[in-house]
Amino acid sequence: MSVLVLILAVSAACCLGFGFVLQQNAAQKAPLSDFLSPRLLLDLMKVPRWLGGIGLMVAGMILGAIALGRGEISLVEPLLATNLLFALALSRHQTRQSLGRQGWAGLALLAGGVSAFIVAGQPRGGNAVSDPLRHWLIIGLMVGPALLLTTYAKRSRLSSGPVLLALAAGLLYGVQDALTRVSGQLFSAGGLTELLTDWHPYGVLALGITGLILVQSAFETAPLRMSLPALTAAQPLAGILCGVGFLGDQLRTDTGALAWEAAGLAAVVVGIVLLGLHPAMPCGTAEPRPARDLQPR
Repeated sequence: MSVLVLILAVSAACCLGFGFVLQQNAAQKAPLSDFLSPRLLLDLMKVPRWLGGIGLMVAGMILGAIALGRGEISLVEPLLATNLLFALALSRHQTRQSLGRQGWAGLALLAGGVSAFIVAGQPRGGNAVSDPLRHWLIIGLMVGPALLLTTYAKRSRLSSGPVLLALAAGLLYGVQDALTRVSGQLFSAGGLTELLTDWHPYGVLALGITGLILVQSAFETAPLRMSLPALTAAQPLAGILCGVGFLGDQLRTDTGALAWEAAGLAAVVVGIVLLGLHPAMPCGTAEPRPARDLQPR
């Protein structure tokens, strides 16, 4: 594993984790009439804290894109999942909560699971699949459920809606990461002309905007502990599936390796849930707020 890829991915996770906390701090005060509407982003742009969170998220996405360009998505995605550790660190600072047994257990499971998956799977690059049907099939397996989850979330936006939206956003972000890697390869091979005449960068943009609306709507209607674990768990799973499915990433497939890879991913998901439900995560509020409450403070 490249040390540079490790540093880039962990730095991206740090920016993403801090950015998510700042975004939720602002989005929880948004009016519920903006739910799942692009108007939500326009209202939030008036809030300096949210803009700071978006700035950190963009920095994280750029660092993540560089990491994806230098390493396999099956390696980078589990490392990006550690953004929850940084989100918890900032939330701990805000709430003054100690980690306790739950926090330490979640931290150990997340870090240990990422390590187990990487060591057992030994992700490495290979030849990308050239069959476009396989590309679209795997992308459809991610985007289709995301649409279904979003549709159901509209009916239950104050109960299970935030979790469903976060899951949907995680699936879209996983596909976005895969398309980001393809876009980087196109740019390296043929420059800006090759990039702009292909559909992949526009797919990255569309998925990014859609995912952002879903995430902010989830942050708007529920505490961070309800939405961030689902987002953080879904994204690496979707990204790994895309990486192995059509980007040519290769993992060890002997029985022992597969068992450790599965155990590692399971530990990552359980660790994410434990950390996401930790009391240090801000509870927030889901009370409707008028647009005037979004004026800069």
